[in-house]
Amino acid sequence: MTDSDDDQRPSLISTLPGVSENEYGPLYRDHVLDIYKLYLGMTDRISDRREKANSFFLAVNTAIIIVMSKGLLGDSEGLIALSSLVSIAGVTICYIWHRMIRSYRQLNSAKFKVVHSIECQLPLRPFDAEWEAVGRGDDPKLYIPFTHVEKWMPTVFAAMYVVVLLSSVQWGQILNVFC
Repeated sequence: MTDSDDDQRPSLISTLPGVSENEYGPLYRDHVLDIYKLYLGMTDRISDRREKANSFFLAVNTAIIIVMSKGLLGDSEGLIALSSLVSIAGVTICYIWHRMIRSYRQLNSAKFKVVHSIECQLPLRPFDAEWEAVGRGDDPKLYIPFTHVEKWMPTVFAAMYVVVLLSSVQWGQILNVFC
């Protein structure tokens, strides 16, 4: 979270309460805490889904690389065309993976903004304190957000696919057309 996130917090605090404590009744604070616990569980499940999505894309890309490495041992034109198509498919898969990482990052950021806003109504603010302890993600000596690391995985795989694609192109034939 950044300073701009703090600017949004008052609007979140004003949109969180559906009913005032007086209108709700004596169980208001207990229910706020129950909702907070439920919301934290939902936030944790999003992280689990994110991890499973990363595992899926890592497995798919690993399988593609294995298949391509076995296929590239041959030299027929059919294998070269196939490796080109598989490379294009791999780059496409990496793009989708990159977009999912970005989407999960945005969703997690939004969820933690809500968590921090709920904590403003609680006696303790452990997640906000933790975020403060790691420099709000601005100091890499204290904390490097997982997204900054995980976003490199699809980039590395995509780079491998591009190298395979460029190496499978018959550059001599293309140059002969233009020269």
